[in-house]
Amino acid sequence: MNQDRIALAKAVYRAYETRDRELIEKLIAPEFTFHSPADEAGLDRAGYFERCWPNGESLAKFEFVRLIEDGDEVVVTYEATRTDGSRFRNTEVLTFAGDRQVRAEVYFGWNL
Repeated sequence: MNQDRIALAKAVYRAYETRDRELIEKLIAPEFTFHSPADEAGLDRAGYFERCWPNGESLAKFEFVRLIEDGDEVVVTYEATRTDGSRFRNTEVLTFAGDRQVRAEVYFGWNL
């Protein structure tokens, strides 16, 4: 039985907050792909860990504005606080297969 997709999505962000590489490794599937305006062609799992995971060092907290589950997708809008105290808002579409994330589409928001 699949876990609640919203709970899985929250766990992905918790891994960033706590810098829990072991947790994120369990949550992201081998076939994972990452897409954003800066990575239109997409990154595979290895590229994600090389390019995106290090950015977590500058993130302190996520506050969820919306979490909408639709089938295997969760639309997440969050306001994040950086370690320097500055804040920003993004929206992401996370896609799951079973209990693992297989795709992320990130839409950059704005500074708050």
